[in-house]
Amino acid sequence: MKTDRVIFGFLAVAVCLVCAMACGCVDDSTSVQTSPEHQTGGTEMITVTDALGREVTVPKSPERVVCSGAGCLRYLTYLRAQDRIVGVDDIEQRDTIFDARPYALANPQFKDYPLIGEFRGNDDPEKIVAANPQVIFKTYLTSPEDADELAEKTGIPVIALTYGSLSTYRDDMYASLRLMGHVMDREERAEEVIAFFNAAIADLNTRTEDIPESEQPTTYVGGIAKSGPHGFQSTEPAYPPFAFVHANNVAGELGTDHADVAQEKIVEWDPELIFVDLSTLQTDPNAVTELRDDPSYQGLSAVQAGEVYGVLPYNWYTQNHGSIVADAYYIGTVLFPDRFSDVDPAAKADEIYTFLVGEPVFDEMNKAFGDKGFTRLSI
Repeated sequence: MKTDRVIFGFLAVAVCLVCAMACGCVDDSTSVQTSPEHQTGGTEMITVTDALGREVTVPKSPERVVCSGAGCLRYLTYLRAQDRIVGVDDIEQRDTIFDARPYALANPQFKDYPLIGEFRGNDDPEKIVAANPQVIFKTYLTSPEDADELAEKTGIPVIALTYGSLSTYRDDMYASLRLMGHVMDREERAEEVIAFFNAAIADLNTRTEDIPESEQPTTYVGGIAKSGPHGFQSTEPAYPPFAFVHANNVAGELGTDHADVAQEKIVEWDPELIFVDLSTLQTDPNAVTELRDDPSYQGLSAVQAGEVYGVLPYNWYTQNHGSIVADAYYIGTVLFPDRFSDVDPAAKADEIYTFLVGEPVFDEMNKAFGDKGFTRLSI
């Protein structure tokens, strides 16, 4: 019953935030800029300003679109408009042992769509034209000229999106969800997604913001992916799940960018608890085998005490925001069990994934990583 009350309260906060936005009671500095609608050849058209400041005229609520670049199809899935795609990049068609992309696990049909190019936005204009989309959404474009060039080669309007993040660049993330939502006639859903993330982050903050530093165990996360898998020295000084629960991250002194920490520094820090991003399991050796086999790591307090835990990968074809939140709740149960006694981490993860991508995919994803997610690891 206590869990039910927490979930109800969580959703109630989200609903309130949506209502506030709809009523104009929340400051919206990332509102979508559009021009009046008009008709072209019987099709209703709208003009929007994309992330690169380009004015782009597109059909209103197009039925045929493609998403190019890391994370782009993830956002369309969040908006429940993935059924309008007519092609995918090649990452969606790969058969791999490991996959930590909940949006793709929930939509295995993506493998059956025609190809529009290679992953990370390496488009094939001819294949895009053959798929005949009305709009191209594209992330990680670096210049208006690149967007214009693709539009000229295909004859199809290109809308540039900034992927953003849940931490430093949350405004950019929300602006892109709103822009895509406006074009796809999914404005209400975009606000629901934004409110969902805001409510989750607020809940994590409320649970942990008043914990004195003296009661916060020191912790470190290793094995963070960065354009592929890495070993134990790969970390994130501003690791979002740690930030959301006010964890005492020993690597926090290194700034905000991804870092490869010297082994000697990790030994010097000697964190009381260690978390391992399971993306590292794609390689051998990996963070887990390093902790097991390296004499320097064997002497760490966390290893000696058995305080080493597995968390779900979050950098997988750029950031999986749902996994960030799910990891934060799990980490909260480990660091501050009294503050998260009502949370079942696997159930919470599936609650998050069901809302965002439509399916509870935690078990499927975790199985690929040897069921090591949200568990104490044997070292």
